[in-house]
Amino acid sequence: MRAFTPFAIALVLSLGAFGCASEEDEGDEEVPLPAGFDPNATYTPGVTSADLSTSITNPLFPAPVGAKWTYEGKTESGTERIEIVVDSKTKNVWGAVATVIRDTVYVDDEMVEDTWDWYGQSEDGTVWYLGEDTKEYEDGEVKCECGAWEAGVDSALPGVIMLGKPTVGSSYRQEYAQGEAEDLAEVVAVDETVEVPAGSFTGCVKTRDLSLVDRSAEAFKYYCPGVGLVLEEEEGERVELIAYSGL
Repeated sequence: MRAFTPFAIALVLSLGAFGCASEEDEGDEEVPLPAGFDPNATYTPGVTSADLSTSITNPLFPAPVGAKWTYEGKTESGTERIEIVVDSKTKNVWGAVATVIRDTVYVDDEMVEDTWDWYGQSEDGTVWYLGEDTKEYEDGEVKCECGAWEAGVDSALPGVIMLGKPTVGSSYRQEYAQGEAEDLAEVVAVDETVEVPAGSFTGCVKTRDLSLVDRSAEAFKYYCPGVGLVLEEEEGERVELIAYSGL
């Protein structure tokens, strides 16, 4: 997952009030939310490696082999282009076989970041994030592997990139490597309409993404049925889906 770009504003994060860590099932009984965020409790993912499959079919985060998404946006650094491709290879992570997705970022056609992300899906449709091998580049040379982590290594644990049944107010950890990768998300809307160069989409889920490592970071993301992520908004900047294929 790409690192957030810090704001020039202060964001006051009330950890105790950030969403909830449970949801109700059909019997109106509270059940643990996958990767639910609770600042007062030790984090446990609520999933095992045996629960995870390489078949990523969640309509809000579909990932068939060969699928590709291209995004563009104007940033302070220049024109940003992001290319995301579902690779045909898999990776053994945390005792599970994970789907591999490559995420490459260019600014003014120069590669500035290259990341290999690892995912698995549980039976309830939740897509779990198992880690990333990420490198930042400057003038063609690796300058940083900031944010790299792997579930099962150095006490890191999986997080969730998309819930199987997102509901407004649900909050969850997206990744967990203490002090290195601690992003959170909260569902803030579930029926948004979004227009980007790639098309007009309805029934989209909007999330608010934050970081416990960088408290000044905040972004809003829109995930749409059958396509996945179509828009990211951060500090007045929009990174929009311009093309996709293989879905």
